[in-house]
Amino acid sequence: MERKIQYNIANEETYQDGQIIFKEGSPGDWVYVILSGSVEISKDIRGQKDIIEKLQPGDVFGELGFIGGIKRTATARAVGETTIGVIDREPLEKEYNQLSGQFRSLLEIIVLRFRKLLDRASDFTRRADPRVLKVLSLTYKDRRAFVQAYTANVSASGFFIKTQNPLIPEDKFLLKLQLPGAPDPLQIKCEVIWDRKKEQSQPGQHPGMGVKFCEISKKDYEFLKEYIQTAEPDK
Repeated sequence: MERKIQYNIANEETYQDGQIIFKEGSPGDWVYVILSGSVEISKDIRGQKDIIEKLQPGDVFGELGFIGGIKRTATARAVGETTIGVIDREPLEKEYNQLSGQFRSLLEIIVLRFRKLLDRASDFTRRADPRVLKVLSLTYKDRRAFVQAYTANVSASGFFIKTQNPLIPEDKFLLKLQLPGAPDPLQIKCEVIWDRKKEQSQPGQHPGMGVKFCEISKKDYEFLKEYIQTAEPDK
């Protein structure tokens, strides 16, 4: 028989069908338990809702934000009239802080690694644009100075940048990409999705970072898309 866990409830909240409890990317570290109804957990993939799981009474959600102090990795939405309990933070934090520092550190590492894997899986799912193996010159500004780097593969929505000093996931930056035949460099605002440091690289892999485009002009996008469709892959 499954053992029921009793949680200390600080407050109860009721949501109507379709109401959002919290949204992907929003800050927050409250933990919730479903008292009645159902909660749908989903991610946004290329503007479409991708349902990860549908939770039932007794299920807990929001724990990643509490343990790892990270932004919400998914959207939580009520299915039908749903009542959730907000778990009291004081006894929860007291129990968490009684764990050894070493064990808490391991839990936080697991959460951050899970978020990175989830982001990478979502990024691969988002890829609808063809990628081509191509080395192109670009420049961007990190925290210290302007950096010259090169792509390893490119698409019309993002690419992999080879660099010994990658930025960290969620960092946003402006880069200038020089395409053959383009009179001026393309200016693209990007966000880091994942990084691979030198010590993490396997044989045959380059250290660097995978980035997605946040802002690109229509003219630059069309130029890049046409280039990718006609360019011969590097060997």
